[in-house]
Amino acid sequence: MRLPRRPGKAGRRWLLLFHRWAGIATGLLFALWIGSGLVMLYVPFPTLTQDERLDRLAPIAWDEVAVAPDDALAAAGLPGVPAAFGLEMRGGEPVYRVADRDGTRATVSARTGERLGPVTPAQALRLAGEGRPTARVERVERDQWTVTARYDPHRPLLKVALGDGAGTELYLSAPTGEIVLDTTRFERTWNWVGSVAHWIYLTPLRARAELWRTVLLWLSGFAALGALSGLAIGIWRLRLRRRYRGGAVTPYRGLARWHHLLGLAGGIGLGAFILSGWISMNPNRWFSSSSAPANIRAAYAGEPAALGLAAGALSGFAEPGTRTLRFTAVGGSWWIVADAGTVARSADGRLPLLAETIASAAGQALPGRALQEVERLTAYDLYWYPHGTDPRPLPVLRLRFADRDSTWLHVDPRDGTILQRLDRSGRISRWLFDAPHRLDLPGLSGNRPLHDAAQWLLNLPAAAIALTGLVAGWRRLRRTLSA
Repeated sequence: MRLPRRPGKAGRRWLLLFHRWAGIATGLLFALWIGSGLVMLYVPFPTLTQDERLDRLAPIAWDEVAVAPDDALAAAGLPGVPAAFGLEMRGGEPVYRVADRDGTRATVSARTGERLGPVTPAQALRLAGEGRPTARVERVERDQWTVTARYDPHRPLLKVALGDGAGTELYLSAPTGEIVLDTTRFERTWNWVGSVAHWIYLTPLRARAELWRTVLLWLSGFAALGALSGLAIGIWRLRLRRRYRGGAVTPYRGLARWHHLLGLAGGIGLGAFILSGWISMNPNRWFSSSSAPANIRAAYAGEPAALGLAAGALSGFAEPGTRTLRFTAVGGSWWIVADAGTVARSADGRLPLLAETIASAAGQALPGRALQEVERLTAYDLYWYPHGTDPRPLPVLRLRFADRDSTWLHVDPRDGTILQRLDRSGRISRWLFDAPHRLDLPGLSGNRPLHDAAQWLLNLPAAAIALTGLVAGWRRLRRTLSA
């Protein structure tokens, strides 16, 4: 009678089979993720930075500002304290821009006090075409570069192609006339082999956010199992003492030998990269968002009374060439900020925004959670650090709370903006995702040459593993299909 195979031997056989066919199924994805990730080091997904936005705005024409901020808020007709409220130019006209906490936006003329309606394609050309006869405009509901939900309050969009040498395209919000995105031909081209490939950011899929997340969770999860099974097999088949015939440390020959040895050299890095990519999709909603939720932001703002400022008094808060004047609510009071990076002043112009005011407002935002510590960071550390093209401002205030989730808030002390909410799960995610996937590690974050060198050093062996696996898998598949 034939005895049943030992469980250990059967388990190893199934592990080999799983790794072989998982590699065949996901090998191309591995190569795609590694190559596209290296591209993303140098060409991020298109976005409109604060500096780019300011560069496209004209300085405020103070002599044309005839409407007070309180009157503009009333004309906007949005309930409650706005999430964003500011004065800037729209073409040659000063306007107030108001945003509600649900994303609803309104634009009010600072010249007449009238709430302005949607812009037409002809108006979009005048606002963003820069007077170029080659400029063209197209109405866009959603495309490859505006697929995410962050653009939903601005839809439909008007895309203005300038026809310049860089192939610049500007996206304007049709409801408000505000420029919300700029892209160039260089960015669009490289992103097809960078971010789009890496995130599988195809518009029909990405437009369905939950479906896209589910697809990536399953793909990256299966790929992670394939990578980890390969690492386990590589260690199991390695012999450093009782070597194989001829003194070899591996039983394989030819391409399989290279795949085994490369897997041992770079398998930990590749496995960590794929597993952390799976974690980035937040399986089972384990990790909370780093963005402060709307209820915290609303409580932090408080319920300020009217600003009580006349239109003619606004220029007193600005410097020559100021392009935006923001009215921000912190702790139940209005504060006014001219452009970015300047210190907010109270609506009467007498007081700067102090750390004590921010701490008091934050205590209102998280009631019942004792504020343990307010720390002023003047240098980056393990939890506040730059990444890629996102430098993150300094100094920053770190407010630590004694609540169940050990919540931290990072706040810009200049204007009181809550930059990040970081609880215990967010700090765990930092080490499970940012550290292994982005290499946001001490000594590497902020040191671009060293960081990029480390990425290449880890990704090149991973690429070699993927390519040798692809070739071996193709040969195996061809033999199987021809048998």
